[in-house]
Amino acid sequence: MPSKHLKMSNDKLKKSASIASVVLAFALIVIKLIGSIYTGSLSILSSLADSLADLFASAATFLAIKISLQPADNKHRYGHGKAEAMSALLQTAFIAGSGIFICYDAINKFINPMPLIRAKDGIIVMLICLGLTFLLVLFQKYVVRATNSQAIKADAAHYSVDIITNILVIIALFVVNKWQTYWFDPLVALLISLYLLLNAYVLARDALSMLMDKELSDDIRENIIKTALSCDHINGVHDLRTRDLGGAYIFEFHLELDGNLPLNKTHEYTVAVENAIEKIYPDAQVIIHQDPSGIKESRLDHQINGVCIIDE
Repeated sequence: MPSKHLKMSNDKLKKSASIASVVLAFALIVIKLIGSIYTGSLSILSSLADSLADLFASAATFLAIKISLQPADNKHRYGHGKAEAMSALLQTAFIAGSGIFICYDAINKFINPMPLIRAKDGIIVMLICLGLTFLLVLFQKYVVRATNSQAIKADAAHYSVDIITNILVIIALFVVNKWQTYWFDPLVALLISLYLLLNAYVLARDALSMLMDKELSDDIRENIIKTALSCDHINGVHDLRTRDLGGAYIFEFHLELDGNLPLNKTHEYTVAVENAIEKIYPDAQVIIHQDPSGIKESRLDHQINGVCIIDE
């Protein structure tokens, strides 16, 4: 019962964090829109585009979490965890588009520079945005520590970088107001646009890795093998396959045992391995196939490593 209550509490925290993210993104868009119109600053406009991407990303994260929390059903027996990766791909297109738009506008401002008006007011606007973003990141990091949510962790990382971009905009407005170096404003906007494009690339790469069932890290794979071999009566492990279902892992492998063991003992030793792995990775799904030790067969490990096994 305590674990069930803990799961419900964690689910509420994740939903609260995703809702807070959407609300803040919308508020920042309104504030920055007013600031960019009022001051004419391209760097504020670029930060506005980033906030638009944030709103889209936060909304997608909220929907993805809502879908991913649904239990497995007859048509989705692995669950719905990969909804997060699908939402990430949608976010990628929007973020990349925003980056290209700002990059084009920044280059145009370099060619045709325009003076800024009310730069001091722009600084106040960005300081407000900076403070609100900082508070959200603090809350998100608390939720990540409590729930280990990958979606909220990614959202928190994105907003953490937003803190840096907000500081850059404030610096740009200060420099322009102090020394009238109007080229500095589109320069900062250009840097932010390049960040948006880089962020889109990283987001797309990670989402595609999950959708293409890329193997988990070598550390996790080695830990699974080490844990299985540490259990009694286990002679070997082969053909380990791993994948991420959106925060929940699947481990599938062949377990080598004494071929003379009765079926009930084979089952008992296999369950012990499953329990040992699930103790380390509580939300994981463990699928095990038992093999008699020493049997000669065509294995996935051999195919991947280019090893040819000839039956004697």
